[in-house]
Amino acid sequence: MTDTPQVLLAHHLKALKLPTILREYDKIARQCAAEGVDYPRYLLRLVEAEIIERDRRMVDRRIKAAKFPTVKSLDSFDFAAFPDLNKALVMELARSEYVERRENIIAVGNSGTGKSHIGLGLGLAACQKGLSVGFTNAAAIVHELIEARDEKRLLRLQRQLAAYKLLIIVPLSQTGAELLFEVFSQRYERGSTIVTSNLPFDEWTSVFGSARLTGALLDRLTHHVHILEMNGESYRLNHSKRRVRRSMPDTPPDDTSEK
Repeated sequence: MTDTPQVLLAHHLKALKLPTILREYDKIARQCAAEGVDYPRYLLRLVEAEIIERDRRMVDRRIKAAKFPTVKSLDSFDFAAFPDLNKALVMELARSEYVERRENIIAVGNSGTGKSHIGLGLGLAACQKGLSVGFTNAAAIVHELIEARDEKRLLRLQRQLAAYKLLIIVPLSQTGAELLFEVFSQRYERGSTIVTSNLPFDEWTSVFGSARLTGALLDRLTHHVHILEMNGESYRLNHSKRRVRRSMPDTPPDDTSEK
């Protein structure tokens, strides 16, 4: 009979979908008893534990749904390697308020300068704010759009892409330019988009093949936009050079002077 309250409590907590309280209530009760904490504060600790765990699971679901190729935070980005990048702007964008305002971000710069890392970091920050995020490679999304068009489900896929609070596309691709344009058009002033490109704006016509299409795309993307200029030497190349130098044996001294 002494176990009856615990059995009923477990049943009710499961019915109410409060797994963290079910798991933690006894441990927290012992802690509160040892500290002389009153009942309201005991209940507060239980509820806070449930909320924290629920938020953590929500973030995990958002990250999984975003389909990031890898999870990277802005904390691991080497800002010192790119002094021309506006770090203050990036950290401000990490607050994700631009998503609520439906503003876009364009990261432009040489290959290997961390544009995808910045996109991933901002995407992770948005997930942590509880926003729906999608991450895709431009070539992959064009392939998916072509398949959807052939299978008569293009409209459904376009609606899915338009529904993301934040859509990240890296990098811009010439293949399927008109299909990409439709994605951007449908998201115009409805959601935020992050785009990366290895080319400066004046060369985007070579990507989309049409000055008219390029102009219309830039008009939509740059209406409400934050531009991150990420030029400089390739981070990946410099990292590879340092790794090679570390792996090389020390050069033997030159003893020709003794001959």
